[in-house]
Amino acid sequence: MSKGAYYTKEYPNLFAELGISHKQIEKKITETFNTMFFDPKERIYFEMGEDMGYMLDTGNNDARTEGMSYGMMMAVQVDRKDIFDRLWLFSKTYMYQKEGKHQGYFAWSVTTEGKKNSEGPAPDGEEYFAMALFFASSRWGDGLPPFDYSVQARDILRHCIHQSELVEGGEPMWDASNHYIKFVPETPFSDPSYHLPHFYELFALLSDEQDRTFWQEAAEASRKYLRISCDKNTGMAPEYAEFDGTPKKLFRDWQFYSDAYRVAMNIGLDAAWFNKDESLWKIVDNLQAFFSENTALGEYKAYTIKGEPFDEPAMHPVAIIATNAAGSLAATGKYRLQWVRDFWELPLRQGERRYYDNCLYFFCLLMLAGEYKIYM
Repeated sequence: MSKGAYYTKEYPNLFAELGISHKQIEKKITETFNTMFFDPKERIYFEMGEDMGYMLDTGNNDARTEGMSYGMMMAVQVDRKDIFDRLWLFSKTYMYQKEGKHQGYFAWSVTTEGKKNSEGPAPDGEEYFAMALFFASSRWGDGLPPFDYSVQARDILRHCIHQSELVEGGEPMWDASNHYIKFVPETPFSDPSYHLPHFYELFALLSDEQDRTFWQEAAEASRKYLRISCDKNTGMAPEYAEFDGTPKKLFRDWQFYSDAYRVAMNIGLDAAWFNKDESLWKIVDNLQAFFSENTALGEYKAYTIKGEPFDEPAMHPVAIIATNAAGSLAATGKYRLQWVRDFWELPLRQGERRYYDNCLYFFCLLMLAGEYKIYM
């Protein structure tokens, strides 16, 4: 098994395998970023005053830690410190919790004026915040608070696993017994799409020294969790799952839905960066085969993880195509390059629901171009 880019410094470029030139790839990345951040009609990034900005969830008209941390990761990947700092300052000013049981965490949703819609956090925001901040520290160096990026990242991770020790009434975001990330700190179950073993490998090198063993064990545990939560035949992951991997019904009856699409993308990036677990490749092979053999491109439903369709259209069909394509970084099956080709030809989503689809689109574009990089 070949080693990942963390070891080799060589990032796979699947677009190049299709014969697409570096110039074409570079142009597509630039145009996609500019559309998402600056196009008057299609952007999802908005500036506030002289020094802040936010990522708008266009379907819900709010700013979320998911989108804010995604925007920061996008900005650090394309070397836009100005955008990164605006997003981070908005997050620290309006989302960061300075007191109460969530002290040290970030409120997962605020209005575009910065008023909290909810006090509770969503752990996928914290893990992306931390990773983006570590990368920013490496690319640009630490500045004065709150732009002392690595200090801020370590503080986030410290709260994520030690909240009950640091804050009265607080709950950690990771379960200490199994090293699984929780859906929210108070819940004894998980969201498979939150599991980012490739991030945890890096946290094991960059976090507080006493926590580094925890993060290494979390990386191994998350790969195991993906194996037990994804269906053995379809490769589909549930949106929410018990710690034993069985799907958990939470907000609706269907299981393979919006959050779950990210699992293929995450497996792909883990393979590109570290490539430590061949058993995850089969998950993507099965997922790509299911969609290639049972659906028309872009015409998707909500499903059980067995692939049984509901009479409910997928809310984010562009995201399915993008993430299935990014999964090709781990895939070995016959549909591997067809998904990459279909994604290359796919335009950004327009309209009210463009936020989620296009965030994943941009990440997958970077991954498949070999431009989603580790900065250490």
